[in-house]
Amino acid sequence: MKNAAICVLPPLSGLGGPASFLARLTAGLQARGYPVIHTPMDNECKAILLIGGTIRYLPALWQARRRGIRIVQRLNGMNWLHRQHRVSLRYYLRCEWNNHVLASIRRRLANRIIYQSHFSQSWWERVYRPLEKRTVVQYNGVDLNEFSPLGEHQRPDDHWRILVVEGQVGGGYEQGLEHAVQAARLVQRQTIRPVELMVVGNVWQDALTRWRQERDITITWLGVVERQRIPEIDRSAHVLFSADLNAACPNSVVEALACGLPVTGFATGALPELVTDGSGELAPYGGDVWKLEPPNLPALAEAMLKILADQESYRQAARRRAEQAFSLQQMIDTYLEELLG
Repeated sequence: MKNAAICVLPPLSGLGGPASFLARLTAGLQARGYPVIHTPMDNECKAILLIGGTIRYLPALWQARRRGIRIVQRLNGMNWLHRQHRVSLRYYLRCEWNNHVLASIRRRLANRIIYQSHFSQSWWERVYRPLEKRTVVQYNGVDLNEFSPLGEHQRPDDHWRILVVEGQVGGGYEQGLEHAVQAARLVQRQTIRPVELMVVGNVWQDALTRWRQERDITITWLGVVERQRIPEIDRSAHVLFSADLNAACPNSVVEALACGLPVTGFATGALPELVTDGSGELAPYGGDVWKLEPPNLPALAEAMLKILADQESYRQAARRRAEQAFSLQQMIDTYLEELLG
Protein backbone atom coordinates (compact mmCIF):
# COMPACT_ATOMS: atom_id res chain seq x y z
CA MET A 1 0.00 0.00 0.00
CA LYS A 2 1.28 3.46 -0.90
CA ASN A 3 2.39 5.53 2.07
CA ALA A 4 0.68 8.81 2.88
CA ALA A 5 2.00 11.94 1.20
CA ILE A 6 3.36 14.64 3.53
CA CYS A 7 3.13 18.28 2.53
CA VAL A 8 6.04 20.46 3.70
CA LEU A 9 5.68 24.24 3.56
CA PRO A 10 7.24 26.38 2.39
CA PRO A 11 9.53 24.72 -0.17
CA LEU A 12 13.03 25.98 0.58
CA SER A 13 16.39 26.01 -1.14
CA GLY A 14 19.68 27.84 -0.79
CA LEU A 15 21.59 28.74 2.37
CA GLY A 16 20.60 28.43 5.98
CA GLY A 17 19.44 25.92 8.53
CA PRO A 18 15.80 25.51 7.39
CA ALA A 19 16.87 24.63 3.84
CA SER A 20 19.41 22.09 5.13
CA PHE A 21 16.80 20.61 7.44
CA LEU A 22 14.26 20.30 4.62
CA ALA A 23 16.76 18.59 2.32
CA ARG A 24 17.61 16.00 5.00
CA LEU A 25 14.03 15.43 6.06
CA THR A 26 12.84 15.04 2.47
CA ALA A 27 15.56 12.52 1.66
CA GLY A 28 14.85 10.58 4.85
CA LEU A 29 11.09 10.47 4.31
CA GLN A 30 11.45 9.45 0.68
CA ALA A 31 13.89 6.70 1.64
CA ARG A 32 11.08 5.27 3.82
CA GLY A 33 8.56 5.51 1.01
CA TYR A 34 6.74 8.70 2.05
CA PRO A 35 6.22 11.14 -0.85
CA VAL A 36 6.97 14.78 0.01
CA ILE A 37 4.82 17.40 -1.71
CA HIS A 38 4.39 21.17 -1.39
CA THR A 39 0.71 21.56 -2.32
CA PRO A 40 -1.58 21.42 0.72
CA MET A 41 -4.74 21.00 -1.36
CA ASP A 42 -3.43 17.86 -3.09
CA ASN A 43 -5.83 14.96 -2.54
CA GLU A 44 -2.88 12.74 -1.58
CA CYS A 45 -1.89 15.05 1.29
CA LYS A 46 -2.40 13.38 4.68
CA ALA A 47 -0.45 15.76 6.93
CA ILE A 48 1.23 19.17 6.71
CA LEU A 49 4.53 20.23 8.24
CA LEU A 50 5.18 23.96 8.51
CA ILE A 51 8.83 24.91 8.84
CA GLY A 52 8.24 28.62 8.38
CA GLY A 53 5.42 31.11 8.40
CA THR A 54 3.94 32.95 5.45
CA ILE A 55 0.50 34.41 4.80
CA ARG A 56 0.64 33.03 1.26
CA TYR A 57 -0.47 29.59 2.43
CA LEU A 58 -2.95 30.61 5.13
CA PRO A 59 -6.18 30.16 3.08
CA ALA A 60 -5.10 26.68 1.95
CA LEU A 61 -4.09 25.77 5.49
CA TRP A 62 -7.48 26.77 6.86
CA GLN A 63 -9.16 24.62 4.22
CA ALA A 64 -6.87 21.70 5.05
CA ARG A 65 -7.66 22.04 8.74
CA ARG A 66 -11.40 21.97 8.00
CA ARG A 67 -10.78 18.77 6.01
CA GLY A 68 -9.27 17.22 9.11
CA ILE A 69 -5.65 17.22 7.90
CA ARG A 70 -3.19 17.41 10.77
CA ILE A 71 -0.94 20.50 10.77
CA VAL A 72 2.37 20.28 12.62
CA GLN A 73 4.45 23.41 13.12
CA ARG A 74 8.22 23.21 13.59
CA LEU A 75 9.52 26.18 15.56
CA ASN A 76 13.05 27.40 16.17
CA GLY A 77 13.52 30.88 17.59
CA MET A 78 12.10 34.23 16.58
CA ASN A 79 13.43 37.51 15.24
CA TRP A 80 15.00 39.63 17.96
CA LEU A 81 18.26 41.21 16.77
CA HIS A 82 16.38 43.92 14.86
CA ARG A 83 15.34 45.35 18.23
CA GLN A 84 18.96 45.82 19.27
CA HIS A 85 20.41 47.28 16.05
CA ARG A 86 19.65 50.38 14.05
CA VAL A 87 17.76 49.01 11.06
CA SER A 88 15.40 50.43 8.49
CA LEU A 89 11.76 50.75 9.42
CA ARG A 90 10.86 48.37 6.61
CA TYR A 91 13.21 45.68 7.92
CA TYR A 92 12.00 46.18 11.50
CA LEU A 93 8.36 45.81 10.50
CA ARG A 94 9.11 42.73 8.39
CA CYS A 95 10.76 41.01 11.36
CA GLU A 96 7.86 41.86 13.64
CA TRP A 97 5.34 40.69 11.04
CA ASN A 98 7.13 37.35 10.62
CA ASN A 99 7.02 36.81 14.40
CA HIS A 100 3.32 37.64 14.41
CA VAL A 101 2.53 35.19 11.58
CA LEU A 102 4.42 32.36 13.29
CA ALA A 103 2.70 33.09 16.60
CA SER A 104 -0.73 33.15 14.95
CA ILE A 105 -0.15 29.81 13.24
CA ARG A 106 1.11 28.37 16.53
CA ARG A 107 -1.97 29.55 18.41
CA ARG A 108 -4.77 29.07 15.89
CA LEU A 109 -3.79 26.66 13.10
CA ALA A 110 -1.30 24.08 14.28
CA ASN A 111 -2.54 20.86 15.86
CA ARG A 112 0.90 19.98 17.22
CA ILE A 113 4.18 21.82 17.79
CA ILE A 114 7.71 20.48 17.37
CA TYR A 115 10.28 22.70 19.05
CA GLN A 116 13.92 22.42 17.97
CA SER A 117 15.13 22.63 21.57
CA HIS A 118 13.95 23.17 25.12
CA PHE A 119 15.33 26.69 24.85
CA SER A 120 13.12 27.32 21.82
CA GLN A 121 10.06 26.02 23.66
CA SER A 122 10.70 28.14 26.76
CA TRP A 123 11.28 31.23 24.60
CA TRP A 124 7.96 30.89 22.73
CA GLU A 125 6.05 30.05 25.88
CA ARG A 126 7.56 33.02 27.71
CA VAL A 127 6.66 35.50 24.97
CA TYR A 128 3.38 34.00 23.68
CA ARG A 129 2.32 31.76 26.60
CA PRO A 130 2.01 27.96 26.72
CA LEU A 131 -0.66 26.24 24.63
CA GLU A 132 -3.03 23.42 25.47
CA LYS A 133 -1.97 21.25 22.57
CA ARG A 134 0.59 18.50 22.05
CA THR A 135 4.20 19.70 21.96
CA VAL A 136 7.48 17.81 21.68
CA VAL A 137 11.15 18.75 21.51
CA GLN A 138 13.23 17.21 18.73
CA TYR A 139 16.77 18.30 17.95
CA ASN A 140 17.95 18.53 14.36
CA GLY A 141 19.57 15.32 13.14
CA VAL A 142 22.25 14.37 10.63
CA ASP A 143 23.27 11.24 8.79
CA LEU A 144 25.87 9.84 11.17
CA ASN A 145 27.52 7.94 8.33
CA GLU A 146 27.94 11.02 6.15
CA PHE A 147 28.94 13.25 9.07
CA SER A 148 31.59 11.11 10.72
CA PRO A 149 35.13 11.40 12.08
CA LEU A 150 36.11 8.81 9.46
CA GLY A 151 36.97 10.26 6.08
CA GLU A 152 39.27 12.63 4.30
CA HIS A 153 40.50 15.69 6.12
CA GLN A 154 43.28 18.25 6.00
CA ARG A 155 43.64 19.10 9.66
CA PRO A 156 46.92 21.01 10.07
CA ASP A 157 49.65 19.90 12.47
CA ASP A 158 51.60 23.15 12.43
CA HIS A 159 48.86 25.55 13.52
CA TRP A 160 45.45 25.68 15.20
CA ARG A 161 42.36 26.04 13.03
CA ILE A 162 39.22 27.60 14.55
CA LEU A 163 36.20 27.11 12.31
CA VAL A 164 33.09 29.27 11.93
CA VAL A 165 30.23 27.95 9.79
CA GLU A 166 27.25 30.25 9.29
CA GLY A 167 24.74 30.66 6.47
CA GLN A 168 24.91 34.46 6.58
CA VAL A 169 27.41 36.77 8.26
CA GLY A 170 25.77 40.17 8.11
CA GLY A 171 22.47 41.89 8.70
CA GLY A 172 22.96 41.92 12.47
CA TYR A 173 24.83 38.62 12.69
CA GLU A 174 28.29 40.02 12.03
CA GLN A 175 28.93 40.45 15.76
CA GLY A 176 29.55 36.69 15.89
CA LEU A 177 32.46 37.10 13.48
CA GLU A 178 33.86 39.90 15.62
CA HIS A 179 33.69 37.66 18.69
CA ALA A 180 35.51 34.93 16.76
CA VAL A 181 38.31 37.26 15.66
CA GLN A 182 38.77 38.78 19.10
CA ALA A 183 38.82 35.40 20.83
CA ALA A 184 41.26 33.97 18.27
CA ARG A 185 43.58 36.92 18.95
CA LEU A 186 43.50 36.12 22.67
CA VAL A 187 44.22 32.45 21.95
CA GLN A 188 47.18 33.46 19.78
CA ARG A 189 48.71 35.39 22.68
CA GLN A 190 48.66 32.25 24.84
CA THR A 191 49.90 29.60 22.42
CA ILE A 192 53.09 29.05 20.46
CA ARG A 193 51.33 27.66 17.39
CA PRO A 194 49.93 30.13 14.86
CA VAL A 195 46.14 30.47 14.88
CA GLU A 196 43.96 30.39 11.78
CA LEU A 197 40.31 31.41 11.72
CA MET A 198 38.44 29.71 8.87
CA VAL A 199 35.06 31.22 7.94
CA VAL A 200 32.44 29.38 5.88
CA GLY A 201 29.31 31.21 4.73
CA ASN A 202 28.04 34.23 2.88
CA VAL A 203 30.01 37.06 4.50
CA TRP A 204 28.57 40.47 3.70
CA GLN A 205 30.90 42.96 2.05
CA ASP A 206 31.14 45.37 5.00
CA ALA A 207 32.35 42.55 7.27
CA LEU A 208 34.86 41.39 4.66
CA THR A 209 36.17 44.90 4.23
CA ARG A 210 36.64 45.32 7.96
CA TRP A 211 38.54 42.10 8.61
CA ARG A 212 40.56 41.57 5.43
CA GLN A 213 43.37 43.69 6.84
CA GLU A 214 43.66 41.53 9.99
CA ARG A 215 47.31 40.89 10.88
CA ASP A 216 47.28 39.25 14.34
CA ILE A 217 45.84 35.98 13.02
CA THR A 218 45.29 34.37 9.64
CA ILE A 219 41.70 34.48 8.38
CA THR A 220 40.73 32.10 5.59
CA TRP A 221 37.51 32.99 3.78
CA LEU A 222 35.94 29.95 2.12
CA GLY A 223 32.68 31.68 1.25
CA VAL A 224 29.62 29.60 0.39
CA VAL A 225 30.44 25.91 -0.06
CA GLU A 226 28.39 22.92 -1.15
CA ARG A 227 26.80 20.97 1.69
CA GLN A 228 28.73 17.88 0.63
CA ARG A 229 32.00 19.60 1.57
CA ILE A 230 31.04 20.35 5.17
CA PRO A 231 32.05 16.96 6.69
CA GLU A 232 35.60 17.23 5.34
CA ILE A 233 35.84 20.87 6.43
CA ASP A 234 34.63 19.94 9.93
CA ARG A 235 37.17 17.12 10.17
CA SER A 236 39.89 19.54 9.05
CA ALA A 237 39.46 21.91 12.03
CA HIS A 238 40.42 21.71 15.71
CA VAL A 239 37.40 23.49 17.17
CA LEU A 240 34.12 24.95 15.92
CA PHE A 241 33.04 28.33 17.25
CA SER A 242 29.24 28.63 17.20
CA ALA A 243 28.86 32.33 16.49
CA ASP A 244 25.08 32.76 16.64
CA LEU A 245 23.72 34.10 19.92
CA ASN A 246 20.54 32.54 21.35
CA ALA A 247 20.43 29.95 18.58
CA ALA A 248 17.57 27.42 18.75
CA CYS A 249 19.48 24.40 17.38
CA PRO A 250 22.26 25.34 14.95
CA ASN A 251 22.95 22.73 12.28
CA SER A 252 26.63 23.66 12.26
CA VAL A 253 26.94 22.45 15.88
CA VAL A 254 25.17 19.14 15.24
CA GLU A 255 27.25 18.52 12.10
CA ALA A 256 30.51 19.33 13.86
CA LEU A 257 29.81 17.05 16.81
CA ALA A 258 28.93 14.20 14.44
CA CYS A 259 32.31 14.68 12.73
CA GLY A 260 34.09 14.55 16.07
CA LEU A 261 34.79 18.29 16.08
CA PRO A 262 34.41 19.80 19.57
CA VAL A 263 32.35 22.96 19.90
CA THR A 264 32.85 26.18 21.76
CA GLY A 265 30.72 29.28 22.10
CA PHE A 266 28.87 31.31 24.67
CA ALA A 267 26.44 29.49 26.95
CA THR A 268 23.39 31.09 25.34
CA GLY A 269 20.37 29.73 23.52
CA ALA A 270 20.28 25.97 23.10
CA LEU A 271 24.05 25.43 23.28
CA PRO A 272 24.06 24.38 26.97
CA GLU A 273 21.67 21.52 26.16
CA LEU A 274 23.46 20.52 22.94
CA VAL A 275 27.13 20.71 23.92
CA THR A 276 27.28 18.41 26.94
CA ASP A 277 29.27 15.49 28.34
CA GLY A 278 32.69 16.83 27.39
CA SER A 279 31.82 17.43 23.72
CA GLY A 280 33.06 21.01 23.96
CA GLU A 281 33.45 23.98 26.27
CA LEU A 282 31.04 26.90 26.64
CA ALA A 283 31.87 30.25 28.19
CA PRO A 284 29.54 32.43 30.28
CA TYR A 285 28.40 35.36 28.19
CA GLY A 286 29.19 37.78 30.98
CA GLY A 287 26.37 40.27 30.46
CA ASP A 288 22.80 40.54 29.24
CA VAL A 289 22.90 38.76 25.89
CA TRP A 290 19.38 39.94 25.02
CA LYS A 291 20.68 43.51 25.14
CA LEU A 292 23.92 42.55 23.33
CA GLU A 293 26.05 43.78 26.19
CA PRO A 294 29.81 43.19 25.71
CA PRO A 295 30.68 39.48 26.12
CA ASN A 296 33.36 37.82 28.22
CA LEU A 297 35.91 37.24 25.47
CA PRO A 298 38.73 36.07 27.79
CA ALA A 299 36.43 33.28 29.04
CA LEU A 300 35.69 32.29 25.44
CA ALA A 301 39.39 32.16 24.62
CA GLU A 302 40.00 30.02 27.71
CA ALA A 303 37.30 27.60 26.55
CA MET A 304 39.02 27.33 23.17
CA LEU A 305 42.40 26.72 24.79
CA LYS A 306 40.99 23.87 26.91
CA ILE A 307 39.79 22.11 23.78
CA LEU A 308 43.04 22.68 21.91
CA ALA A 309 45.02 21.25 24.84
CA ASP A 310 43.11 17.94 24.89
CA GLN A 311 41.97 17.26 21.36
CA GLU A 312 41.57 13.49 21.58
CA SER A 313 39.26 13.46 24.59
CA TYR A 314 37.05 16.22 23.28
CA ARG A 315 36.86 14.71 19.79
CA GLN A 316 35.76 11.34 21.12
CA ALA A 317 33.17 12.96 23.39
CA ALA A 318 31.83 15.04 20.50
CA ARG A 319 31.10 11.95 18.43
CA ARG A 320 29.51 10.16 21.40
CA ARG A 321 27.22 13.11 21.97
CA ALA A 322 26.10 13.08 18.34
CA GLU A 323 25.38 9.36 18.43
CA GLN A 324 23.36 9.86 21.58
CA ALA A 325 21.17 12.76 20.50
CA PHE A 326 21.46 13.78 16.84
CA SER A 327 20.66 10.77 14.69
CA LEU A 328 18.76 11.60 11.51
CA GLN A 329 16.75 8.38 11.80
CA GLN A 330 15.66 9.27 15.32
CA MET A 331 14.58 12.70 14.10
CA ILE A 332 12.54 11.21 11.25
CA ASP A 333 10.88 8.77 13.67
CA THR A 334 9.68 11.70 15.77
CA TYR A 335 8.40 13.70 12.79
CA LEU A 336 6.50 10.72 11.40
CA GLU A 337 4.92 10.07 14.79
CA GLU A 338 3.74 13.68 15.10
CA LEU A 339 2.57 13.91 11.50
CA LEU A 340 0.87 10.55 11.08
CA GLY A 341 0.94 8.70 14.39
